Amino acid sequence: MGYLRSFIPWLVFAGVASFGWQWGALAALVVSMGLLVADRAAGFALESRLLEYGTIVFFAALTVLAFVQPHSDLQFYGAALSMGWLALISWLSIAVRRPFTMAIARRMAPPEVWHTPLFRRINVVITAAWALSFTLGAAAQVVVTAEHLGLFVSLPIQIAGFVLPARFTASYPDRARARFLREQSGAQPGLQEA
Repeated sequence: MGYLRSFIPWLVFAGVASFGWQWGALAALVVSMGLLVADRAAGFALESRLLEYGTIVFFAALTVLAFVQPHSDLQFYGAALSMGWLALISWLSIAVRRPFTMAIARRMAPPEVWHTPLFRRINVVITAAWALSFTLGAAAQVVVTAEHLGLFVSLPIQIAGFVLPARFTASYPDRARARFLREQSGAQPGLQEA
């Protein structure tokens, strides 16, 4: 549920935008701000929440644009813009050495592992998987919209853009920890001689 929670504003936008993109953007903005306030009230540090801040910036800008120009052609590119922005946030979070998944993982992992190289490495890889998925999804959504392929093509792309990295996120940490433990046991003197 930790990863899903971070994407609730995006899901709200996708659902409410069918009633008007300005209402979807406004609803997502309100939800994203509410989640950030709830995190603060729960005592979570806010300095490493690039995804949350990026979400608020995106939906604040989109809300203003959608209400000022409700008939803009950009409304048809909502899925592409959303996935593109998520890709930008993801790649940027890696570049500034604060993979967005670390804030989410800290909700589930014990504090004693938060500053280990393995924890950081796992989160860099997982964030890169999300970034790649969002990048490919955004490019695909641009094509879908430009070619007027419709919701029946767009929706599976959107779903895959979240489900595939979520499945990877669920399985990769255990594989990475197992590989790390194998490497550690192989590097210890005496174990190689046995």
